[in-house]
Amino acid sequence: MKVTPADSHTLIQVRGARENNLKDVSLDLPKRRLTVFTGVSGSGKSSLVFGTIAAESQRLINETYTAFVQSFMPNVGRPDVDELRNLSAAIVVDQERMGANSRSTVGTATDAYTMLRIIFSRLGVPHIGTSGAFSFNLPEGMCPECEGTGEVSTVDVDQLLDRELSLNEGALTLPYYAVDSWGWQIMVNSGFYDPDKKLKDFTEQEWADLLHKGPVKVKVGSNGFTYEGLISKMQRTWLAKDRDGLQSHIRAFVDRAVVFARCPLCEGTRLTQEALSSRINGVNIAECSAMQIDDLADFIRSIEDAGTAPLLANLLDLLDSLTEIGLGYLSLDRSSGTLSGGEAQRVKMVRHLGSSITDVTYVFDEPTIGLHPHDIQRMNDLLLRLRDKGNTVLVVEHKPEVVAIADHVVDLGPGAGAAGGEICFTGDVAGLRASGTLTGRHLGHRARLRDTVRTPKGHLPIKGADAHNLKDVSVDVPLGVLAVVTGVAGSGKSSLIHGYLSGRDGVVVADQSPIRGSRRSNPATYTNLLGPIRNAFAKENGVKAALFSANSEGACPKCNGLGLLYTDLAMMQGVASVCEQCEGKRFTPEVLTYRLRGRNISEVLGMSVAEAYDFFPSGQPHTILGRLSDVGLGYLRLGQPLNTLSGGERQRLKLAIHMAEKSSTYVLDEPTTGLHLADVDKLLALLDRLVDDGNSVVVIEHHQAVMAHADWIIDLGPGGGHDGGEIVFTGTPAELVAKGETLTARHLREYVGS
Repeated sequence: MKVTPADSHTLIQVRGARENNLKDVSLDLPKRRLTVFTGVSGSGKSSLVFGTIAAESQRLINETYTAFVQSFMPNVGRPDVDELRNLSAAIVVDQERMGANSRSTVGTATDAYTMLRIIFSRLGVPHIGTSGAFSFNLPEGMCPECEGTGEVSTVDVDQLLDRELSLNEGALTLPYYAVDSWGWQIMVNSGFYDPDKKLKDFTEQEWADLLHKGPVKVKVGSNGFTYEGLISKMQRTWLAKDRDGLQSHIRAFVDRAVVFARCPLCEGTRLTQEALSSRINGVNIAECSAMQIDDLADFIRSIEDAGTAPLLANLLDLLDSLTEIGLGYLSLDRSSGTLSGGEAQRVKMVRHLGSSITDVTYVFDEPTIGLHPHDIQRMNDLLLRLRDKGNTVLVVEHKPEVVAIADHVVDLGPGAGAAGGEICFTGDVAGLRASGTLTGRHLGHRARLRDTVRTPKGHLPIKGADAHNLKDVSVDVPLGVLAVVTGVAGSGKSSLIHGYLSGRDGVVVADQSPIRGSRRSNPATYTNLLGPIRNAFAKENGVKAALFSANSEGACPKCNGLGLLYTDLAMMQGVASVCEQCEGKRFTPEVLTYRLRGRNISEVLGMSVAEAYDFFPSGQPHTILGRLSDVGLGYLRLGQPLNTLSGGERQRLKLAIHMAEKSSTYVLDEPTTGLHLADVDKLLALLDRLVDDGNSVVVIEHHQAVMAHADWIIDLGPGGGHDGGEIVFTGTPAELVAKGETLTARHLREYVGS
């Protein structure tokens, strides 16, 4: 066969990448191979893989659409890079939680439910029509009572008012209706009831007017205003809005006042009675959706029908892939919003495995998050399967088990932030081990079991836990020690700890959930570090502190202190450009003339935590910055927007804030996420310090270094889903290694022995 120029496109060529902290990086990546990117947190891995390669591929694909179509797509700016050659279409499989839309389930997100609907529309008895009749998202299939959500909400009236009092005595207890407030005055002057009459004595009509009357114009003296019943107004102003968009005190009130109950008509199945009446082999579609995926696969295998055989085979393939990837414990009716980041990533991955498209670039962000060592093997097999179909697979990862299967490794560093952004090594795994880089030196590094474990100072008992798949679990969580809760994915760890420990007094949870805040929030504002910094500038220059806030008087008037201008181009994509008036510095020229030890406020906010720690050698800023360094965030810039942080970085930022409180028990959920092997040792030292200072630390974790370092282990299992939910071991790591029979025991034994 003749060799043609097409055969020469075997490398993705990156030339002069400068996105974020990348220092003019140039490298070649082999196509149709598995490349793993390593390096400490903040070294520039994501900037290279996501911010440069994937972003440019996405942008170029978007440019092939018309301006009209592009107007509906997210805005992707051109990355700061001289040249990228031989790119193929990139598909990013990230850990963004799947939409928290209550109508999205594992079944709808994977198309498994769509296939199931078609099968029921063909084979269900009695036959009730098209596949739409089995959809809870279409009018013909949704339960008329709950409109396909499976839940009905009612307002608990007693959270809004006190029946023993009159309006004049302050009977209204909901926000904005205190005596003499504007809302209260409208109610009192409406004329629909006597403001001196106790609410418990109201007639039926008065109750209806108080709670449910629609908006009506009412005149009092010469003033006209709109009157609306309490519940009517609540539904319009608060309940119709996205919960996350409400102010925190309103959100807390709504959570108390609105009671969600299972819909009595469809019993939570979301479907019409007709859809529920149609069965295959005695089972209806809601019962299929509620089965564990591995059990549903067995049920589908038992259906024999020549007419739908290809569809049955496709559905079975999908269900088997979900089981193989370690998600067999989920059910199709599980709400997408309740999946963890790792679970969401694996659900997305399954969709691509079944695709016949090849020669694309798949980009993964730490695909082992949330995986027990037992499950990492399965994940590795999937990455290799994607590669063997003829795809280029790029993985950002820290776990040595994943690095070990790479065809090619790119190690970034040597440090984080300004100290990173360079290529320390490219080549194969053997070369990395011999390279002497930080990653190379740590690949074979193992944490050892403790010589002596601490003795618990007491216990927090959990009794009869039965949420989700927990089987009446009772366990004592030891205090005053480092306790690790582990077990395979889906074994019940989060249900046990977040469900039965998190809400208690003195228990502080630092997890990876997004931090509420806009693009204006940054580490300086979030940790209350900006206050003392502004005061220091104000004192030094004899001016007021508000000048040094980009959200207040000192803000650049052109961009309102954002540093960026967001331009909406109607038909074209919106564009974010650096504000030319302040050049992205966010403050007015006058503010930038004021200095503190030679630096202006913009320069201080541009410092990394480590630089700022030296710049503020004492006082409150030094203390706060010390905590941020302790949790491994020394490379973050003080003014970096919070929405650019990874899940692991968010968790460590929360931990730094909680360390200032006098807590007794810290609950951490996979704190090693995003941490380089070398930084895991620092994290262990920090956890030790927390315990030695008299706190208790409970860590949900799969990382074997953390297990080995623990004083006490609680292991759940033996499997995931209904094969889990039991305590299979409690004791010291040494006891687990010596005589444990669980999957965790097997892997930990291998880890400490190697």
